[in-house]
Amino acid sequence: MRFVADAGLWVVGPAVAVVPAVAVLEVSGAVLEWTVDDRDGVAATRMTITDRAAAEWLWRVVGPAGHAAIASGVEPVDVDLVPEALEPLRRIAIGHWLRRWWPESRRDGIVPLDRALLDGELAILVSAAQEFLSEDTLDADVEGLLAPHQSALRAFELGADPRVAEMAAACAELADDLGAWSAEPSELLAGPVSGRREDFALVAGPEGERSRSAIARGVGSVDWVTVPHGLFDAADRTIDWSVEGADSSVFAMLRVALTGQAPARGIEVRLRSGSVSATGVLDTRGTAALSMLFEDGRELTENQAWGHDWSTTSVAIGPHRSDPGDSAEAAELRQRIRAFARARLAEPGPDAFFAELVATEADY
Repeated sequence: MRFVADAGLWVVGPAVAVVPAVAVLEVSGAVLEWTVDDRDGVAATRMTITDRAAAEWLWRVVGPAGHAAIASGVEPVDVDLVPEALEPLRRIAIGHWLRRWWPESRRDGIVPLDRALLDGELAILVSAAQEFLSEDTLDADVEGLLAPHQSALRAFELGADPRVAEMAAACAELADDLGAWSAEPSELLAGPVSGRREDFALVAGPEGERSRSAIARGVGSVDWVTVPHGLFDAADRTIDWSVEGADSSVFAMLRVALTGQAPARGIEVRLRSGSVSATGVLDTRGTAALSMLFEDGRELTENQAWGHDWSTTSVAIGPHRSDPGDSAEAAELRQRIRAFARARLAEPGPDAFFAELVATEADY
């Protein structure tokens, strides 16, 4: 592979997919990227060197000769990447991707991953790769990965699965070394996440009832990039909206399917249809009732609403961004990620995390 200079940076490897289909790992002096569902794995590594002096680990990945050539500043440089050095780094990147983008969905049958198990195993991997990381790199915070999960990992340590118990014990030892946990273990308030389908359904709650007197209604999809991870069901068409008249006013009624991990209170929501729109925030249950207004601030009347063309209505959750999440390309990418998640659960590979194995093996 050939390193070339690009905008003052040194880059090698193929182009990668856009978020959320890319796994990224910041290491000392460089950024590593992989398209998550690329079957070529480490052979498809994209590496961008941001600081040649800080990338002291580079010889491990490109060999001493390649490192010397890059350090000399003469480009282009042909190198052979060392797969054995990149495999653990790619796995760390995939672990962080699972934390940030795993598409949990009751509607699509994609079960949640136990966060304590995932963070614990990732902490062990990050700890073992410290020669590639520095304290100020984004993905190197071992203590931050372990700190929230003392009770859960202690419970796993006493569990029936010997593989998980051994990993949890290693987490406890690492946490003790780092001082990440309190000296007195907190009470075990809850056991590990079971991943059972009936539990998953109970968390998500019942489907919302549609209004019988709606002036207009439709569905929309959540743009994953604009919302907190794990809050909303990752299926498409999970936003139900309707336009309804009440007491001479017109309201946009919205309901978004949640995972149940956290309340949706305060998340921005917008509905727009031509010259009228409604803007506000969701409540804890993922619902909102918003006044429909013209661009000049006048309220839409019920007569006007019945005569309005609602066919171009769009709805968005989270901060506005120029690249709409309801495009065909965005929907195709989300479907691709859901297919990738299902494949990892159906046939766990050598890079599978314990959180995935437990989810796969659970009677859900």
